Amino acid sequence: MTRSFFNNLSKNFNINLNQQQKEAVLHTEGPALVLAVPGAGKTTVLISRTGNLILNHSINPKNILSITFSKASALDMKNRFDSIFGKNNVHFSTIHSFAYMLIRNYSRIYDKEYILIEGKKSPINKIKVLKTIYREINDTLPSEEKLEELLNSIGFAKNMLLGRNDFSKYKNLNIKNFSDIYNEYENFKHQNSYIDFDDMLTLSIHILKNNPLILSNVRSRYKYVQVDEGQDTSKAQNEIIRLLATPRDNIFIVADDDQSIYGFRGAYPEYLLNFDSLYKNAKIFFMEQNYRSSSNIVECSNKFIKSNTIRFNKNLFTKNPDILPVNIIKFKDDLKQYEYLFDELKNNCKDSAVLFRNNISTIAIVDGLLRNNIPFYKRDIKINFFDHWIIKDILSFIQLTYDNTDIHSFERIYYKINGYISKVQVQYVKNKKSSESVFDKLITFPELKFFQKNNIKRIKDKFNSMKKWNAKDFMNSILYDLDYDKFLRENSKRFGQSYENIKIIISTLKFISENLSSPLKIQDRLDCIKKSLFNNRTYEKGKVRLSTLHSAKGLEFSRVFMVDLIDEEFPSSNSIDEYDRGNKKPLEEERRLFYVGMTRAKKDLKLITYKSRDNEEVYQSRFISELEKIIIDNNIGVASGDKVKHKSFGKGFVLDIDDDLITINFEKYGKKRISLSVSLENNLLKIVK
Repeated sequence: MTRSFFNNLSKNFNINLNQQQKEAVLHTEGPALVLAVPGAGKTTVLISRTGNLILNHSINPKNILSITFSKASALDMKNRFDSIFGKNNVHFSTIHSFAYMLIRNYSRIYDKEYILIEGKKSPINKIKVLKTIYREINDTLPSEEKLEELLNSIGFAKNMLLGRNDFSKYKNLNIKNFSDIYNEYENFKHQNSYIDFDDMLTLSIHILKNNPLILSNVRSRYKYVQVDEGQDTSKAQNEIIRLLATPRDNIFIVADDDQSIYGFRGAYPEYLLNFDSLYKNAKIFFMEQNYRSSSNIVECSNKFIKSNTIRFNKNLFTKNPDILPVNIIKFKDDLKQYEYLFDELKNNCKDSAVLFRNNISTIAIVDGLLRNNIPFYKRDIKINFFDHWIIKDILSFIQLTYDNTDIHSFERIYYKINGYISKVQVQYVKNKKSSESVFDKLITFPELKFFQKNNIKRIKDKFNSMKKWNAKDFMNSILYDLDYDKFLRENSKRFGQSYENIKIIISTLKFISENLSSPLKIQDRLDCIKKSLFNNRTYEKGKVRLSTLHSAKGLEFSRVFMVDLIDEEFPSSNSIDEYDRGNKKPLEEERRLFYVGMTRAKKDLKLITYKSRDNEEVYQSRFISELEKIIIDNNIGVASGDKVKHKSFGKGFVLDIDDDLITINFEKYGKKRISLSVSLENNLLKIVK
């Protein structure tokens, strides 16, 4: 029966399972954890195992619940299953959809109504509610970034099942008066019977724990529980799954602890590491063969992720051939990085992706792609850049440059430049009714000292002259003549941001200003980029994919460019600081994220770093340094007598290797002694047949 099942999959559906996959598929009763490396065919195994339960063990399809963590994954799994085994009543569902179904059933039984305040059909907007509460408690409206941070913090607290006395233990819950905001938000929802997506999980736990009849009915319905992407489950999600599976413990989880990258949302990979202690007689299966990537990429990725210590000891391998070496490319600065990227994509952007750590990288890349007529798409266009307070500041500088009577723009920026202007003076200007410029009004302020008048005249002259400049010179004048950069440097923390993050925003603005003839065109360019992002949200053949590394998980491409690989950006300065304090978890999660990026590539992986940005020195990502050592170790097999090719000197024979010095007899240049490590680090040397 078993043999015919696998033969049928192979003959009729071209599904040829390896031994590790077959062992997982054949598991039927009791708890099991399947550790599947990237490209290991986990979806194929899940649907094959489901088919095995139904066809070979007469399990009623209605008794099987397969939980995934996105609608797209649930739909894809259902369609693939139906195409092989035919349509039936296996329930493929996201965890939130399942929780919502449970809440609706509970509501009908006990005549309670819950109103969801997220989604298009919501009668009330969760964002507006939180903005109002934040403003009432902190006496100011949150910026878009602060609002997103607040949403993530509330989601983290819910998913980690934190009590209100636990908040102080977590450094990521650093919103001002977070506990008060959280309590007010919870009280507001409770009084109005509102719930949000995170409440679906916590309310489901409450229902299952406090309603034995409902719990019994659900358990009798779903006797077999399967979980996809188990590394992304939170404490709350794990608790729902545990409650469903008990006491039969027919739970089958497919996961990869090396791809757990959602700690900020409350993902809890420690659950996997403790699986065999949580479930008695648990079986752990390994699926270590990668079907996606070339041998070059797989070998580097496997050695790279082994630097993490909080993980299962797996060995990623592939039977795919070597294609192209993993290529680390270093440039003088970020501008050279972009030049290289656009030149590469102009020649070929078929099945290519540009991946980055932070969404802000999108802006400069899109600007360059548009200028080079390179088609692109980006699914997620939620980027806070356009609404950032720095962008609003720059636009106020522009507005005041071309209309020096604009009191609103002046009021936004007066204390951010070296004008030494007081609130009292600004109020005086606001009260003075005339058509004069703000500077002419200001200079009539009573009892101004001589040096103050001179300073105001200087600033007025500067604004008058800036309207004649190109956008690049305009930006430099704002930053350094008017000392806006000094303000940013000294006040970044007050705005809840590191100066490093602010520098990225400024550098991006400078990049898009590079070829603009007038400051007025900065706004036009920003509008153009924003519109282009909106118009390129769907895939069309021949478009290059732009994605954050988080959003790229689960995808694959023939060619991958990972860009902006510099320390304090990837890994972030916060992760580095935590590591220096003895907490290695954040840095290990970032290494997992880097690993996810590497394993998206099938044939060609290019890792790009540089030495300066906006004329300030930066350092290559420490992950790049780790990979350089791996690549050198992988290539150290160069031996005397090998034929080699050097980028500068051409073909030759290895005569001798003495530690790091290699002597080569080149066909054109004769004998030369060169550094082996430098040659390999910079991809200057390779063995030829």
